Order: sequence, then structure tokens, then C-alpha cells
Amino acid sequence: MRYAFCIKKTMIKQQQHKTLAIIGSTGSIGTQTLDIVRRHPKLFGVHSLVAHSSADKLVGQALEFLPKVVGIFDESKYDFVRAALPKSIAVVAEQDALTMTVQGADTCVASVVGMQGLSSVIAAIEAGVDVALANKESLVAGGGLVMELARRNKVKITPIDSEHSAVWQCLKSGRKSDLKSITLTASGGPFRTYTKEQLRQVTLQDALKHPTWAMGAKITIDSATMANKALEIIEARWLFGTTNIDYVIHPESIIHSTVEFKDGSVIAQMSHPTMEIPIQLAITYPKRFDTAIKRLDLAQMGKLTFVKPNEDVFIMPRLAKECLKKGGTAPAIFNAANEAANELFRNGKITFLDIMSIVERAVSYFKIVDKPTLENIYEVNDEVYKEIIMNYKV
Repeated sequence: MRYAFCIKKTMIKQQQHKTLAIIGSTGSIGTQTLDIVRRHPKLFGVHSLVAHSSADKLVGQALEFLPKVVGIFDESKYDFVRAALPKSIAVVAEQDALTMTVQGADTCVASVVGMQGLSSVIAAIEAGVDVALANKESLVAGGGLVMELARRNKVKITPIDSEHSAVWQCLKSGRKSDLKSITLTASGGPFRTYTKEQLRQVTLQDALKHPTWAMGAKITIDSATMANKALEIIEARWLFGTTNIDYVIHPESIIHSTVEFKDGSVIAQMSHPTMEIPIQLAITYPKRFDTAIKRLDLAQMGKLTFVKPNEDVFIMPRLAKECLKKGGTAPAIFNAANEAANELFRNGKITFLDIMSIVERAVSYFKIVDKPTLENIYEVNDEVYKEIIMNYKV
């Protein structure tokens, strides 16, 4: 009887949903995560949903998935959200939306864009909740502090970015001690063949037309300036524990990254450009399930091209590598400066080329704290971001 009871308990546990706290549920990653939940309702339950300010979309998601908690960062939208949802769903606002909503979930899908996402990641780790990470800035700014906190709390951090997911998958084919190098791939964005003179004429509308990926405005602009790849280089350093990281332009976006082992073997992960695979794998690993994506047909695919980056024009990855060498809060300075400059460009206050020049000046102007605490990182971020926003011709 005791044996039968144990078997029954095990079966019940296996049938339980993995509950997700989706921080940034109305954005690109969040909505695709919910698509996966719809396709696999027996695998997942929604513990909480959080949005910045898209109240209508958030309410629609909450009424469909009936989470325990809903968070709206924009406090002015709180009354609307609270009135639209049943009393059985708790509603929180402002910073509580980024921190309280992760408690009690099995996995936090951290997909808030920008430095705001760091507080959600920290809250999840401190609560012992595994993190499926789509927020680059958490590791770019927080780096070793975040990874050490995760180690102490025995929390798994699995990457959602397509490039880091590719590296993570490729590393499964060998021992970490045998790793020689990582090569991230980059589409090159819409302006990969442009000269500096051509980039002077780029408009916001031009920069928002990515050739292969559908993303939010901030990330799409980052891709156009190559800041996205710069952030990914820093993030990869902390995820995979190596500084031997480079990148190559691969316009087709079929190979998402490669790793080289010391015997000369190079392992690549390939698929059509999609976030569905990395999102789903991050929340189901080690199991894999069907997806709705188009399968690769190698015979029909045609030529795959690889081009050396032009860092004389697109300086952001070079600046990121320099910040990694400097250490301390240098990557946080890079991140805050890019976040501010990206916002200024989207608001029509600076030109496309100004984004890169502002970041370049910032990483040499602001003082670096050598051994920062999390408090130092937040302070540096606020100082750099506010000074650039207020004096955008620094």
C-alpha cells in the first residue's frame, strides 16, 4: 500500500503545471510565451502577468489565463486594471509589479526591456524561482553579482535570447573545460552595408525595419546600431564563464551561434529565425516539445553568408569588449548610456549616429566603481541615464 501511495503521489506531481510569472507579458517575448502556454495547456499554468502600461492588453490576457496576480507598472493604469478584473485576482502596481509578482511561481520569464528588469530577476532569485532570461540588461549591468546570487540560492538561469540559447544548446555536446571560444551571429540589421555618411540620413522609420526579426522598438533600434550584439557579448561572458567571445555578421539568421571546442570541432545551432524555440526550451528543458515553426530544408535553403563586422562604422561591440576589460561598473555605464540614447533617438531628439557617439563618450567620461554592490549598479545606472536624458548633447 505504501508503495502504491508513493507511485500515485509521483504521478500527481508529474501532472502538475509548471507555473510561470511572465514579467513583460504584453511585449513580444511575453505574448509568444503565452502562445506556447495555449498550445501546451497541460504543461503550464500562469501564476502572474506583468505589463508596463498596456492596460487593455494586460486585462485581456488576465481574463483568459486567470493568474493569481497581475502587475501594472504604470500606477495611473491601476484603477482601470483593478476594476476590469475579478476580485480573485490580486492587482499590484509600480515596483511591486516587478517584484511581488514572482513569488510563488516555478519559473519567472523575465522579458521586461531595459534596466527595470533587473529588480524582477533579483526578486525571483531571492525567492528561489528559476529564471528564463530574456532581459539582457540584468546580466550586462548586474553580471557577476546576479550569477553569484543565483548560485547561492540554487536557482537556474536559462537563456531566451536566440544567440545565447544556441550557445547553451551547443555546449551540451562537450565539457565546459574543453570550450575554446564562442561566436555569436548577428543579422547586421538593416544598415549592415552602410557607410557613416549614409547613416547620417537614417530616420526612425528606417531603423525600425529589421530585415529578419520582429521585435519591440528599443531592441530593433539596438539591432540597427549593433548595440544589441554588444549587450549580448557582455551577457554571454556571465552566462558561460568565458571572455573568449566574438561575433560575425550572418544576414540570413539561420545559424544562431556556434561554439568551438579545443579539438577544433565547431558546433552550430540552426533554425529559421524564430523566438519560439528558445522561449519554449528555456521553460521546458531538458524536455523538447513540438513547435509551430517551419522546418529547415537544407537542399532548398540556398547560400549562407558570413561577413566580418565593420567596427569602424558600428562601434558598439568594440566598446562593449573594452568595458568588459575595464570591469566594475563599466558595462553598467555602457548599458545606461545606450538605453538613454536609444530613447532620445526614438523621441526624435538626436540622430541615429548620435546614439553611438553618446555611448562612446559616456564609457570614457563616467567614473567606474571597481567592485560594485547592487546598490552601486543602480546608482550608476540612474546617474548616467538621467545625465544623458537631461543633457543629450554630452
